Amino acid sequence: MSTDYQQARLSLGVRLRELRAEGGLTGRQLADRLGWTQSKVSKLENGKQTPTIADLAAWAKGTELTGRLRGLETQYRSWRRQLAGGYRAVQEAHWVQARKTRCRRSFDPTLIPGLLQTADYACDVLTRYAAIHSAPRDIEAAVRARMGRQDILCDQTRAFHFLIWEGALRARPCSPAVLSRQLDRLAPRLGPGNVRVGIIPFEADMHVPAGVGFSIHDDELVIT
Repeated sequence: MSTDYQQARLSLGVRLRELRAEGGLTGRQLADRLGWTQSKVSKLENGKQTPTIADLAAWAKGTELTGRLRGLETQYRSWRRQLAGGYRAVQEAHWVQARKTRCRRSFDPTLIPGLLQTADYACDVLTRYAAIHSAPRDIEAAVRARMGRQDILCDQTRAFHFLIWEGALRARPCSPAVLSRQLDRLAPRLGPGNVRVGIIPFEADMHVPAGVGFSIHDDELVIT
C-alpha cells in the first residue's frame, strides 16, 4: 500500500471520528445505530480499513441525525431562556435588533409578521404561545412593546420587504373578526413604498418546501 494512499485513509478516518464526536456519539453507540461491530467503527476511524461508498453514506446519515437533534434541542433551550424573562423581554430584544437594521427582508409561512400585526391579532397569537410555554404571562405588556416598535416602519430611510405565504393569511390563531381587521391593516402595504408586502399564492410552484420563517437583516444577520 502506498504511503499517500495510507495517509489519505488516515485523514479520512480523522474526519469520520470528528463527525461522530460532533454528533455526541461513542463508537459503540454509532456501531449499534448502524448495525456494525464496534471494531469496524474503530478500524475506519484509525485508517485500518477502507470505507465503501455505502459505509460513508451510512456514517453521514447516522451522525447527521444526532447533530440535527442536538441543534434543535439547543435552539429550543435558547428559546426557553429568552422566555424566562417574559414575552415583553423578547419583544424588547427584537426592538434592539430592529434599530440596528437598515433593510430587513423576511419570509413568514404561518403568521402575519409581528411588525404588521394589529394589537388584537398579536394578543391572540401570544396568548396561544403562552398556553404551551411555561413563561410569565405578561401578554398585555408584550403587545404594547410589539405595537411600540412598529413606529420604525415610518422611517423612510429604512426598507422592509415582507414575503408571506397565502396560508398565513388564512390561518386563524384568532377569531374571524380579528383576522378580518388584520387583513384590512395589511392591504395598504401591498403597494410600493419603504414597506412592501408580497404574497406567495397556494398555486405557486414550490421548488423547495416552505419550511420555517426567517428574516435577513442588512444581508448579514439571518434570524429564524
